[in-house]
Amino acid sequence: MLRDHRPYRVKKAYLKLQEFYVEHFLRPQFSSLGKGHTFIRPWNVELFGVPIEIGDYVNVIAARDRKVRLTVWSDREDPDGIRLGDYCLICPGVRLSSATGIIVGDNVMFASGAYVTDSDWHGIYDRVAIVGKSAPVRIENNAWIGDSVIVCKGVTIGENSVIGAGSVVTSSIPANTIAAGNPARVIKPLDADRRIKTRAEWFADPAALFEEIDRIDREKLGHNTFLDWMRYCFFPRKGD
Repeated sequence: MLRDHRPYRVKKAYLKLQEFYVEHFLRPQFSSLGKGHTFIRPWNVELFGVPIEIGDYVNVIAARDRKVRLTVWSDREDPDGIRLGDYCLICPGVRLSSATGIIVGDNVMFASGAYVTDSDWHGIYDRVAIVGKSAPVRIENNAWIGDSVIVCKGVTIGENSVIGAGSVVTSSIPANTIAAGNPARVIKPLDADRRIKTRAEWFADPAALFEEIDRIDREKLGHNTFLDWMRYCFFPRKGD
């Protein structure tokens, strides 16, 4: 598809359907769900266990073949569970699995297929252990977890740090660094003289941001017709 063929009102109706699904089916499963969130294809988001908390202005993108899964399964009476701060981004295929606690700061980005776990889920010698060895994971403000990264139990990823695609993080990564590899190691520090722009700045004026997004949709989709959209759905042509 080279462009979105939906009429503006069809897209608005689709967005309303997504909002309804989040409020009716997902919100009751969260211990806390903040304001200003955006879920894309929320029917592909799966939650299990408590507590699972998400802050304000978080974007969650799921796909049919890459579901987002947030799971708390613990042998403790009062686990910390999964707690995400404000302005986070969760891309398709992300999985967070907690037995003790996964604490995520503000502005953290999880690229597609990232997996974070605070437990082995089985013992090396006791294969029927409920969760195996477990230790909390902490991902500090503005960290960026790359595509298909695995973050293991007991790890802290420092503020602003970037974890390269495909890395396996088995030990803590300091703040303001770029790390990659299996096991992940620091490659280089971030440039201390360069300012880092965070996702919070993008949401500095949420009302104006959402109004601008709507204006772009009106501009791009305003000339689409229902009949042409139906034609595209059932009889797509080269160049569509």
